[in-house]
Amino acid sequence: MSPVTAVSAVSATVPTHCPYCALQCGMNLRPTTGVAGPDGAEVMNGGLEVVERPDFPVNRGALCGKGRTATAVLSSRVRLTEPLIRRPATGRLEPAGWDEALRAVANGLARTRAAHGADSVGVFGGGGLTNEKAYALGKFARVVLGTSQIDYNGRFCMSSAAAAHQRAFGLDRGLPFPLVDIPRTGCVILVGSNLAETMPPALRYLTELRERGGRLIVVDPRRTKTAEQADLHLAPRPGTDLALALGLLHLVVAQGRTDEEFIRERTTGWEEARAGAMAHWPELVERITGVGVPELRDAVALFCDAPSGMVLTARGPEQQAKGTDTVGAWINLCLATGRAGRPLSGFGSLTGQGNGQGGREHGQKADQLPGYRKLDDPAARAHVARVWGVAPETLPGPGRSAYELLDALGTEVRSLLLLGSNPVVSAPRAAHVEGRLRSLDFLAVADVVLSETAALADVVLPVAQWAEETGTTTSLEGRVLLRRRAVAPPAGVRSDLEVLRGLAGLLGHEKGFPADPEEVFEELRHASAGGPADYSGITYRRIAEEDGVFWPCPSPEGPGPGPGPGTGPAAGVTDPGAGTGPGAAPGTGTGADAGPHPGTPRLFLERFATEDGRARFIPVVHRPPAEETDEAYPVVLTTGRVVAQYQSGAQTRRVDELNAAAPGPFVELHPRLAARLGAVEGDLLAVTSRRGRAVAPARITEGIRPDTVFMPFHWPGEGRANTLTNPALDPASRMPEFKVCAVRVERAEQVDRPGGPGGPGDRKRTE
Repeated sequence: MSPVTAVSAVSATVPTHCPYCALQCGMNLRPTTGVAGPDGAEVMNGGLEVVERPDFPVNRGALCGKGRTATAVLSSRVRLTEPLIRRPATGRLEPAGWDEALRAVANGLARTRAAHGADSVGVFGGGGLTNEKAYALGKFARVVLGTSQIDYNGRFCMSSAAAAHQRAFGLDRGLPFPLVDIPRTGCVILVGSNLAETMPPALRYLTELRERGGRLIVVDPRRTKTAEQADLHLAPRPGTDLALALGLLHLVVAQGRTDEEFIRERTTGWEEARAGAMAHWPELVERITGVGVPELRDAVALFCDAPSGMVLTARGPEQQAKGTDTVGAWINLCLATGRAGRPLSGFGSLTGQGNGQGGREHGQKADQLPGYRKLDDPAARAHVARVWGVAPETLPGPGRSAYELLDALGTEVRSLLLLGSNPVVSAPRAAHVEGRLRSLDFLAVADVVLSETAALADVVLPVAQWAEETGTTTSLEGRVLLRRRAVAPPAGVRSDLEVLRGLAGLLGHEKGFPADPEEVFEELRHASAGGPADYSGITYRRIAEEDGVFWPCPSPEGPGPGPGPGTGPAAGVTDPGAGTGPGAAPGTGTGADAGPHPGTPRLFLERFATEDGRARFIPVVHRPPAEETDEAYPVVLTTGRVVAQYQSGAQTRRVDELNAAAPGPFVELHPRLAARLGAVEGDLLAVTSRRGRAVAPARITEGIRPDTVFMPFHWPGEGRANTLTNPALDPASRMPEFKVCAVRVERAEQVDRPGGPGGPGDRKRTE
């Protein structure tokens, strides 16, 4: 794809999907007036406007403010339109041509590799990259650079749920059923999710649930807009979700509400898990969580009296140093009550990032190969190596997880290639991570905007956005979707696939890295064939015709060289409901004469994806957060999102309408805590943890626990919430403990302006 002028839009409406969260709402992009100019509409929104797409079944036309304004970031006023190189003479990032910029990146990575070995070069990806980009990035790291040091910011999103899914079910897909099943179940327990602000169009599923007579229980330390919709709101102290789940299971057992037939026929490990739950009697759980025994009993009654039920978790219970065990405890509750592997029942996790699901399936995670294969599995390595045309022994082993990789920068990892992430704002202990980034010998960043992380780079590569290129994403349902190109990128901008192709060529790999996304997807199909996340039966044509295809979807023809021994299709995905859910293909056969595989909207209805087809109870017990409150740090901080901003805010903070709705950070606190501090609404508060200090205005509300404060994490600078957060890691998932840390809250009589040496944009030199 050759670059053309910035505002060369197509003439027809293009159906596509929102670039933000994992709901991946359907939308249409339509050309605007066609009048180009420095002050015209095309300059403001790339020549496109968002219009409703009511035929897409997930959001049925509804969009949040971020989706409606998504084209604003296409504007040349807010995005990068030419490569930048930091010039030694000035220490500043200055414009450069593409040839010079790519050579600088290739030389920087090659120098480090030659001097310190392959693992001294790191690669950091993003959960917003398309499947094609995630696949190509993982291949580039392992084949071209030969490094094991690759991970991505999706590790900060759903890794604890993924680890728990694997342990219990043998397969990780965020939702084992389509969203349309949620309103039809009897009761939903929603744990640590504020859908009204994080995924507003999805709130209708909970509204419809209650309109149909179903019940909703929301578990959240804050009384959010979502919690206001609930029949029952449980507000545990942050970091105690594990005890809460165990206490509910204790009551289920004590009241004789277990499904003994389901436990006997479809699970293993019940006795050990039962013993763990019985050690958490209701009065103990009340002391730990602050949730009263009557509320615990009410929750059990609502959940068990319903004919079917679901538990849905999000970042609240997952972003903890015990997140995997916490999710496991909620899965145990589902299994003990027979609420799994049955129609309209099950456990699911609500993926956050736009391609958080697909991003971890195809190779940019430290321990995985495409198709959700394990990097340390010899058969998996052999299969992928055949597709890539390399010897299996040349593939490096598993590397560091995301935070561990960032923590190693400047020491073991000396150079970094970073795509689509902004860890200066999004990583825990962010000031420390910023320091590690500054200490690198070489940093190259590919992004659409000059993020806080890109501002530290030696080379910045401007890349195309969602509306300027075609590619696939995988939604929180496991539905593979097609984003279509609607407009050409500005002159001076290239796609990430073009960047990887150019770098691979300069580093001695002229073949194997095509820039055409459909060609990359065809190779991805081959590489995933026979793996747990099998995309081999999915094509661009099918996705377009069927409103997406749910994986696993094996091809009856078996594309590519075929799976290696022992890597056949994941067990437990036989699906009597396949072909009936939204997006399922016609037909039910899997043989060559029976038509294409229909995809798998609903998992586990006959058996789970374990060797024996049974789900596994995992015995867990409560343990406190990695960092408890004390006299010096007596308050608990928890973090999250607001409706008008997204993740690190690198893109949404450049949209005027969104900034007007959410102009900056704040500290949400209870009136009783505010009174103790002598603070009123709008006063500047200093929040201090063992890792640093953040300052933001007070927002006083009765909708939060008196022992807890909340800060959104979208902003850099003095209000950066992740300056405070704890990088303590879950032993299984390596998820940091974003959601709970001990802090001290005070009125800020004088605001200190942090910035580090040289201020913003400085990196070992003053600009």
